[in-house]
Amino acid sequence: MDYVQRFSDYLVTELRLSPRTVETYVRESGLFVSYLDARGESVVSVGVTSIADYLIDRQTRDNGVDQRTVAKILSALRSFLQYLVLDEQRTDNPALLVESPKMEYRVPGVLSIDEIEALLRAVDVSTAPGLRDRALFELIYSAGLRISEAVELTVGKVYLEEGVLRVRGKGNKERLVPMGPEAVRWLRQYLDKGRPGLIRSHRRNDKLFLNHLGGGLSRKGMWKRFHELCARAGIQAKVHTLRHSFATHLLEGGADLRAVQELLGHADIATTQIYTHVDKEELQTWHATHHPRG
Repeated sequence: MDYVQRFSDYLVTELRLSPRTVETYVRESGLFVSYLDARGESVVSVGVTSIADYLIDRQTRDNGVDQRTVAKILSALRSFLQYLVLDEQRTDNPALLVESPKMEYRVPGVLSIDEIEALLRAVDVSTAPGLRDRALFELIYSAGLRISEAVELTVGKVYLEEGVLRVRGKGNKERLVPMGPEAVRWLRQYLDKGRPGLIRSHRRNDKLFLNHLGGGLSRKGMWKRFHELCARAGIQAKVHTLRHSFATHLLEGGADLRAVQELLGHADIATTQIYTHVDKEELQTWHATHHPRG
């Protein structure tokens, strides 16, 4: 585990990766080292076969992991073993010889406008947490934010008069994102009537969205609140579905793909193009329903 700790320091100080990426890589490397210890093997001498066995074990154990997660695990192990090469603990990186799994094509889930309205109406806005939740989920849908971006927002990054946010996304890159009038309206109400009720005198915090203890609302807390609202509204979705819906509804309304790319903060337009497939599926449904030869 000493190697894992040094690897963690390397990711932070040398590669300057995001905290979430560092957390994932360190966690996966630690799990791999524990697996090898149980087999009487060492990370400095492990070969291709043991790495493949480990990935198979992760896929078959308990409920297993999907192909996307296997790809992330392999990426973490490649980085870990490459660090050991740089640290002169080994001369090769066998993880590079393990083939990445073929990714399954997945069209993101999308909510209809009516479903989003039902979800937002399910929020009890008579309480401070309710005003927070309404403003939070209005904002995620209105601005297409990632969960991490919403969690990290501070009060100073919100410009209500201008109707824009300064968001820090992947790769620590900042971008200005516009928000709609409904999001602005609910943010005003939350800042005026909701957030003051969540502030604790002994705990100063500049995060925009606070929990009941006065600290910043966590990803876990956000997921919990969203799942409760979905159950209340009779909808099955994830928080990230709001971001997918934001992009899809923009494209359905005629927005330019490049503009949507900028709004989402995608470095590669190929990532944004997945939403055009959602639009095509919608067109196919309309054709099958309404065309006489459909």
